[in-house]
Amino acid sequence: MKDREFIISNYVAAYNNCDVDGMVTDFDDNIVFENIMNDETTIELNGIEEFRQQAEQAISLFSSRKQTITAFLHNEDWSEIAIQYHAVLAIDLPNGLKKGDELDMKGKSVFEFSENKITRLTDIS
Repeated sequence: MKDREFIISNYVAAYNNCDVDGMVTDFDDNIVFENIMNDETTIELNGIEEFRQQAEQAISLFSSRKQTITAFLHNEDWSEIAIQYHAVLAIDLPNGLKKGDELDMKGKSVFEFSENKITRLTDIS
């Protein structure tokens, strides 16, 4: 489980540093990414290139962003982290949020593994 915690911690550090290459370092080429907000799937991506494109686009939305891991939970094939999320918008969004608005949320991310590679990542808030 220490290997998974190391891999996940590296992913979160890369996310916080807007380092897309670092985020995908331990991804399987066929990674599946899903974002669920308020019990609704808002994004579903298949493959490392789709994830990379989305991650690069998302960077421009925020002037700063930070995930803080508050807990780990491990199972045989997956690990879950509880996170505290803080971000500041860099642009106005179509949903009415404005540049400079701060986002503070709690959520969790579930990482599924095969041979120390992340095969699925689900963000839930």
